[in-house]
Amino acid sequence: MLNPHQRRRLLAADRSRNPLAGEFRASQQRSPARVANAADFSSLRKYSSERKAGDTACHAPATYPRESALKIRAGYDIAFQCVQEMPMVLMLSVHPSRQPDLLTEHVIRFSPGVASRDYRDAFGNICTRLVAPPGLIEIKNEFIIEDSGLPDEVAPNAEQWSIDVLPDEALIYLIGSRYCDTERLSNLAWSLFGNIAGGWQRVQAICDYVHERLEFGYHHARCDRTASEGHEERIGVCRDFAHLAVTLCRCMNIPARYCTGYLGDIGVPRDPAPMDFSAWFEVFLDGRWFTFDARHNHPRIGRIVIARGRDAADVAISTAFGPAQLSRFTVMTDELVEECEDRPKQVVAA
Repeated sequence: MLNPHQRRRLLAADRSRNPLAGEFRASQQRSPARVANAADFSSLRKYSSERKAGDTACHAPATYPRESALKIRAGYDIAFQCVQEMPMVLMLSVHPSRQPDLLTEHVIRFSPGVASRDYRDAFGNICTRLVAPPGLIEIKNEFIIEDSGLPDEVAPNAEQWSIDVLPDEALIYLIGSRYCDTERLSNLAWSLFGNIAGGWQRVQAICDYVHERLEFGYHHARCDRTASEGHEERIGVCRDFAHLAVTLCRCMNIPARYCTGYLGDIGVPRDPAPMDFSAWFEVFLDGRWFTFDARHNHPRIGRIVIARGRDAADVAISTAFGPAQLSRFTVMTDELVEECEDRPKQVVAA
């Protein structure tokens, strides 16, 4: 006999059946502590794989109620100036694990219209290939997505697993990478965190250290800064906070991966600075992945992941194979309050 959860999954899949669509399967399981609110709505969805010039459609509309849910309007308006035809790879689609939460179409629109196609990279992220024509190319998207409304999960009893029992796919996140130079920070990491017991406590201690060590500022951005350089310079943006925390976790034999995506000012005072994509990280403890954020260093609401990888080199939002000058860059991530009036109001301490 099917339990209520299974019945809902089957009904949702049946409602979204489309002869032109391929079955989509979320590649990242939701964490068990969120099952009480989220698992009932992790049903399989369908999305169209058809493409036309100027559009990259990722997901057909889907709606489903959730008592604690909020709705978020997100998107971007980006433009590049190209001096010649320019092959490009974009990483601007919502991650497959969040596509079942989309409430509207998620379409990358190009002006002028160009043909494009999607593929999955080695980490399961959705990448979009195109050839931009000479001149200005505009890249836009706007969509609405549903979120649980819950802050990042806190699990103080989550334990670190020994390397010999880690799943094979987690091992790559123990190894140094382009911006996570573990060999330069290993001795420091063990001297600072070697005596801290427990997986969660150790990761939180790393977050606390990075949060205090680095000074955040958009004027500190540098595209080639490594974790060890950030540690020495003591400045950076969100990617530098994530790189340093990821590196220190890996030094302590805790699998850690870099994440990029949307993070609006939901449940916190609004940041007067222009919105941008954000970076955070995930660690593997007790058999699953948990979200941490060394820049903000407290649980946040409304993260929308775009991509995961070893570091920022794996999840660049755009890669141009030649000269392409960024001429416009706008990101939006706002809660649709008017559609969520029945949700308990967030109270933010002054």
